Amino acid sequence: MSIAEQYERVSAEVAAACHEAGRDPHEVTLAAVSKTVEIAAIAQAIQAGAHDLAENRPDRIMAAHTAYPRVRWHFIGNIQSRRIGDIVPCASLMHSVFEEHHLPRIDAAAQAAGKVQDILLEVNVSGEESKGGVAPERAPELLAAAAAYPHIRVCGLMTMAPQGDLRIAEECFSDLRRLRDSLSNARPRGTAPLSELSMGMSEDWRCAIRQGATIVRIGRAIFSEEFA
Repeated sequence: MSIAEQYERVSAEVAAACHEAGRDPHEVTLAAVSKTVEIAAIAQAIQAGAHDLAENRPDRIMAAHTAYPRVRWHFIGNIQSRRIGDIVPCASLMHSVFEEHHLPRIDAAAQAAGKVQDILLEVNVSGEESKGGVAPERAPELLAAAAAYPHIRVCGLMTMAPQGDLRIAEECFSDLRRLRDSLSNARPRGTAPLSELSMGMSEDWRCAIRQGATIVRIGRAIFSEEFA
């Protein structure tokens, strides 16, 4: 099965999962995580209808954005201060913002690029030490800090669930949704609605859709031969 066929299959499965959950498929963005394939191979997914793709390294998103500038590129990897100036011009949405000292650098890079940078605050709902993200109780503080920067727009939250137990994953996604709803009600005056929930990957995206995900990040099911 080709990458294009795998993308079409996953896209149809996402739509079916939305219908099963009583949701409109248009509410959920399928972000195809292309980090494992050659840049040229991304064209197959684009030809099949992909217009949101995700990368986790600055060099990759720079090369992919150069090759396919009309695609909405999501940055989902660890953010290093020294590479923020490379990421911001390429990223339609940065998913993994959780360190307050990165905010002024993102704001400055966005100003230089002539844009307002859309970001998601990464929250470590599970509390795993191996995962990045702000602790849930510190999310209001981080949201308030981000609201002070004119070239940053916080659009919602992102998390990664523990692997291996779908029940625990679904609990994490439910907790993130409740946190988003709480923050939405108390967000600083004049800030954007927190409409996005980026949660769910190849193993657990169905759980995420049931719990209100608006963005699912799927890579291996689209680009890996093991799913072909």
